[in-house]
Amino acid sequence: MSSFSDQVVLVTGGSGNLGGAVVRAFHASGAALIVPDRGVGRMAERFPELASSPDHLLADEVDVTDPGQIDDLIRQVVARFGRLDVLVHTIGGYRGGDPVHETPLETWDFLYNLNARSAFVVSRAVLPAMLEQGRGKIVLIGSHSALGAGGNDAAYSAAKSAVARLTESMAAEYKQQGIRVNAILPAALVSEEDLQADPARGVTPQAVAELILFLCSPEGALINGALVPAFGRRF
Repeated sequence: MSSFSDQVVLVTGGSGNLGGAVVRAFHASGAALIVPDRGVGRMAERFPELASSPDHLLADEVDVTDPGQIDDLIRQVVARFGRLDVLVHTIGGYRGGDPVHETPLETWDFLYNLNARSAFVVSRAVLPAMLEQGRGKIVLIGSHSALGAGGNDAAYSAAKSAVARLTESMAAEYKQQGIRVNAILPAALVSEEDLQADPARGVTPQAVAELILFLCSPEGALINGALVPAFGRRF
């Protein structure tokens, strides 16, 4: 595993299974971490090893879908650390199961805000700092549904398709400025125990976290604008 000891890394969604795995993987690799959360004290409780260190920032009461709040956080990060090298945006969610004519508009709005809007708002906020320093890596989390929708999946798959198009567009826009943008398209995230019981059920958060670190490492420097499948043995 590459060392990130000279890197400042922002990970959103640290309260989730994938976000937590990403935080721990980057911490093990030596990165300075910024982990925002809408709640108060949850990140300090979950990551006490980060809370007790001045090398990291656990930011409470930050709604990353709010442009003003995330802009304020990035200003704080740059003032404290002098730079921001990596964004890994893991916030997202699923709500589905209905055909289009039975899907409430609030479900469509909820899934777009949670998946697509949040990715756009956070990416837009970090890009000025990365452009100024002439380098940066962004990894967004899509889904295998971004490549093709099944029935009763319109709102979620459309939102994740928007994440995929955002990834490709940013990769094209900023490749000459030293910024690489990629997305992971995971299947269902499952525990190691579930995977051992049935290898076709999906992938573990830890496996996806390792893939993310690779994309952000020097070894992944040739990869830009990729929608990286992480399907495990499901397909």
